[in-house]
Amino acid sequence: MQDIQIIYEDEDLIAVNKPSGLLSIPDRFDAELPSLRTILKQKYPDLFVIHRIDRDTSGLILFAKNSEAHKYFSQLFESRNVIKKYLAIVHGKMQDDKGSFDQPIGEHHQVKGKMAVTRGGKPALTHYEVLEGFQSYSLLLLKIETGRTHQIRVHLQNAGHPVLCDALYGSAEPLLLSSIKKKKFKLSKDAESEQPIMNRLALHAASLEFQLKSGTQLALEAPLFKDMLATLKQLEKWTGASRKNGIVNKSL
Repeated sequence: MQDIQIIYEDEDLIAVNKPSGLLSIPDRFDAELPSLRTILKQKYPDLFVIHRIDRDTSGLILFAKNSEAHKYFSQLFESRNVIKKYLAIVHGKMQDDKGSFDQPIGEHHQVKGKMAVTRGGKPALTHYEVLEGFQSYSLLLLKIETGRTHQIRVHLQNAGHPVLCDALYGSAEPLLLSSIKKKKFKLSKDAESEQPIMNRLALHAASLEFQLKSGTQLALEAPLFKDMLATLKQLEKWTGASRKNGIVNKSL
């Protein structure tokens, strides 16, 4: 099994910190692409999908280890009895430190595979809190009440603050240190070109809170991966900001 970080495991459940770029489950159109479920099945032959996160989103995802647990946890998600929180680095500064996006989401009328805020869409509710504001970026903590496809990315794009490195809803342009340091940046003599400090979707499924079958309340947190943590450190260093939320201080 590849080097996959397991956050929590018991007789019913396994929680994993999924890297960005890895599918949650096999692609029905291209079965050859690697997926987290395929990797985990090398060690856990009986594995059931409870929910998914986007391929380019990193962070916490759950799988059930038996059919009874699969039914129980699937119902928890369907009945919205799971508290789901994300961290995102977005473009620009938010007008308010806290707020909500209560806007319906449906399929984009022109681009296949893309979603949009649309009058005929399904209800979607996202709450946000600004954890830190940098010169041209913000670190947000987001809590979603619904689980629409690309919900956070769509709501943030519609608000004019797309997630950093979001090719579908913003710009795929990577974040370069030279764009933060400006005049103080100098390329190393041995380097032919500058390497980006962030070149993937800056969205991370940070935590899940729910009740186990035993009645125990379980709160799980997935640490940020090194690229996103390094980006926050560089933004802090060169913009004079400081981070306030302990969850961003954890890394793999």
